[in-house]
Amino acid sequence: MGRLFGTDGVRGIANADLTAELALGLSVAAAHVLAEAGSFAGHRPVAVVGRDPRASGEFLEAAVVAGLASAGVDVLRVGVLPTPAVAYLTGALGADLGVMLSASHNAMPDNGVKFLARGGHKLDDELEDRIEAVYEEHRTGAPWNRPTGAGVGRVRDYDEGFDTYVAHLVAVLPNRLDGLKIVLDEAHGAASRVSPEAFSRAGAEVVTIGARPDGLNINDGCGSTHLELLRAAVVEHGADLGIAHDGDADRCLAVDAAGNEVDGDQILAVLALALREQGALRKNTVVGTVMSNLGFKLAMEREGITFVQTAVGDRYILEAMKEHGYALGGEQSGHVIVLDHATTGDGTLTGLLLAARVAATGRSLAELAAVMDRLPQVLVNVPDVDKSRVAAVPELAAAVTEAETELGATGRVLLRPSGTEPLVRVMVEAADIDHARAVAGRLADVVKATLG
Repeated sequence: MGRLFGTDGVRGIANADLTAELALGLSVAAAHVLAEAGSFAGHRPVAVVGRDPRASGEFLEAAVVAGLASAGVDVLRVGVLPTPAVAYLTGALGADLGVMLSASHNAMPDNGVKFLARGGHKLDDELEDRIEAVYEEHRTGAPWNRPTGAGVGRVRDYDEGFDTYVAHLVAVLPNRLDGLKIVLDEAHGAASRVSPEAFSRAGAEVVTIGARPDGLNINDGCGSTHLELLRAAVVEHGADLGIAHDGDADRCLAVDAAGNEVDGDQILAVLALALREQGALRKNTVVGTVMSNLGFKLAMEREGITFVQTAVGDRYILEAMKEHGYALGGEQSGHVIVLDHATTGDGTLTGLLLAARVAATGRSLAELAAVMDRLPQVLVNVPDVDKSRVAAVPELAAAVTEAETELGATGRVLLRPSGTEPLVRVMVEAADIDHARAVAGRLADVVKATLG
């Protein structure tokens, strides 16, 4: 069996790859593994379970709840809420674990199961590996040790979760949003109720689109992966800005009053300056990835803020933040982590903080985002090559060095083997888009010739 857990839980096509049997079995295994690890010592365990609006989430939720309760875990079912809400409630309620059913920005047929440890943090890789091993052991016939009688878990709906989470979001804002008109694109996803409620309570005039989930329309031509509707709505309504989430609302991208995109790097730059002004940017440092735009790095250098880079993926950003005590990190896709208020990327919180900065300064989002110049970035995928040899071929290293010399201080080259496919990604940044395309094309040719 290949590893079930990816970088963000177990995902696949619901009812094909991710079946009710798999969801139930993994939940039972998770309960047993956490019990063996001592997480439930001395008390009756409690789990928070939430989901996004996908139709498949209904039967997968039932399977997860059944698995946990059958293993002696009491379940608080919070219904449709964002991933960061489930993480927050897991910590706030002192629960022993959290489970979120979502495939984030993926298309509707997909779904996923993500387990969270006490406090709302991602499970360690070692625990995920152990859950897989225990699941496989019992899938092939080993009997479970099952509680009976009063030992089985009890299940109840926790409808208070919605208000608890929204109150938390509004409470952490440094100032209100009165006077701002904001368009919210909810991707017909998990934040369709939460986000408009939070922005409204904070004082904004709210216009919503993509906020009518029917179980089938999540991420369908809307949300953070499809900004066209948001751009048009912001201009049409004369709004100050627009905010877009993905299906589980752990991402946030923005649009300024003219309909121009403000990506995750730009949002991170704006929030870095805001937190520094508030004395909350610990160690005067912000964390990004190797794919962060060079313009972001140059802007942070100019502002005297230290920029720490990690591998691609918000899990690596979070690891660096927790290890070194940093307060802010994120990536271009809109995953932004404000560790003082969230244990994961929180799209609603990010959008609220961005809007709060606009309200506090009286400056437009376009003005604030201009703190960094987003350099043109070209990405070329070179398929069917031996990606394991990227760092071992002298001709390729020489071509990269030549390209870096040609680009100078306002350009950058990155060759990155794909983690899941037999291809190498060639990323080039330059002050001029045509220059970036030309260099990327030449390097892609060298990659194909030397690794093909």
